[in-house]
Amino acid sequence: MSGVFGPQPGMGPPDGKERRSGLERRSGEERRQGSEADAAASPATSERRSGIDRRHADERRTGETVNPDQLSLGKRLRQPRTLISLILPLFLLVLLYRALPGFHLEQLPALIAQANGLYLLAAFVVFYLGFPLRGWRWAILIRRTGFRLKVRDGTEIIFISWLVNCLVPAKLGDVYRAYLLKINSPVSLSRTFGTVFIERILDLFAIVILGLTAGYWSFRGRLPDQVQLLFLIGVIVVIVLAVGLLTMRNFGRRLILAFHLPHRFVDLYDRFEEGVFSAVGITALPRLIFITGLIWTTEAMRLFLVVESFGFPDVHLGISGAFFVALTGSLLTAVPLTPAGIGIVETGVVAVLTLVYGVPQTEALAIVLVDRAISVLSIIVFGGIAYWLSPLRRGVGITEAAPPKASGPSLDPGRAA
Repeated sequence: MSGVFGPQPGMGPPDGKERRSGLERRSGEERRQGSEADAAASPATSERRSGIDRRHADERRTGETVNPDQLSLGKRLRQPRTLISLILPLFLLVLLYRALPGFHLEQLPALIAQANGLYLLAAFVVFYLGFPLRGWRWAILIRRTGFRLKVRDGTEIIFISWLVNCLVPAKLGDVYRAYLLKINSPVSLSRTFGTVFIERILDLFAIVILGLTAGYWSFRGRLPDQVQLLFLIGVIVVIVLAVGLLTMRNFGRRLILAFHLPHRFVDLYDRFEEGVFSAVGITALPRLIFITGLIWTTEAMRLFLVVESFGFPDVHLGISGAFFVALTGSLLTAVPLTPAGIGIVETGVVAVLTLVYGVPQTEALAIVLVDRAISVLSIIVFGGIAYWLSPLRRGVGITEAAPPKASGPSLDPGRAA
């Protein structure tokens, strides 16, 4: 993104080598090293190698290692802190709802049973349309780093990573996503982390900007105090992210070198920086912004359809209100204390519905429980099936997508979608 995050005149270091991007530095080093793996096998043979073979060759060349035991989902689920993170928020929620006045838990089954099934089915379908969109966006980011990831493979990996996020705290699904791509392709692990990082940055920008716009439209400019506080937090988040990206792009490597870390760590940072900035450019940015907007529209429309399924006469969110509430809930999932923000999201969304939109507490709880059943419980069920059936978790390898047909004398394959 040299056009957006490029170094400003007079701000770069005196050494021209340090001003080069991570991609340029890595390319130069790879040319000097001679790429023994490419000399040992032709491109056709390389594609036939399993993901495990490619992973071992790449680890020997780059120094990156992956310990499968550390990322074993079964072992993670058996860890005491994982079990506590699953049980404790549910226990606290039950105590909270029983202690606070206004919650009539005995009415919940009847309220949920009266929901319109067609609306709920539509909410389910709209929500799951977001996964191929996420796979398409990630494929664009990965392809711009040099590997032509298929949208289908990207979607499958993301879906499985969401299962991990729904079962294990600390957003380990993002780590597991990078691990799955690593064991199935020659893509560098740190470079993949860079694409996941910039993807999260795009999501946070979208959540804040769309949430601010939806909130302003929903309240017609007459913002409650609670919403003004959320707006202030959102603006601060956007500013911090922008400053962080600019700092990384212009001074990141200089800061790493200032700590006199071993060359291996500098190497890892170079690949991470390459994944961040080579994945996003002026030509790809409009398309990435458009896809990101569609992704978060599916999140908002899921909640809107869930609310409409109940037909509560005293609940009038509208589409703008659904955007604001859904994006607020998505922002709360970023708190990595519990899997999928269990306990935190439910409490926050119920509070927004009741305090900001005046929804009765029991009705708000019914809406949240059904919405979370679609966005979390269904992921656990269908994601568990996908996990056991997917060959990608065994590292069998994935082949690259076919290169685009060039209409001119040359075409950058990284720009293919």
